[in-house]
Amino acid sequence: QVQLVESGGGLVQPGGSLRLSCAASGSIFSIYEMGWYRQAPGKQRELVATISSEGSTKYADSVKGRFTISRDNAKNTVYLQMNSLKPEDTAVYYCNAEVPGPGGPEHYWGQGTQVTVSS
Repeated sequence: QVQLVESGGGLVQPGGSLRLSCAASGSIFSIYEMGWYRQAPGKQRELVATISSEGSTKYADSVKGRFTISRDNAKNTVYLQMNSLKPEDTAVYYCNAEVPGPGGPEHYWGQGTQVTVSS
């Protein structure tokens, strides 16, 4: 079992910044592929960004150039730095871990943290 705890959400004005953190349990965090997803009211959950165990990153087109995903394996933590925030970034943000399992990759989710972009 992997436990994920997100923090750092809140209310921010358009154009502002926030940094989300996700702390993971487990002694093999370094091999997890980590990701951030978000879900806005009435919409499906969507991928925001992922980072592999080697540090390769991928981003949704809507956040490229504004958001940066990073990880600190010594702290078992993944971050999402969000700059130039827009009202359409408002959503609950979820941390995801993809962990190797005996039957294939296993996915774990955090409880989510609310991000609201509004003036």
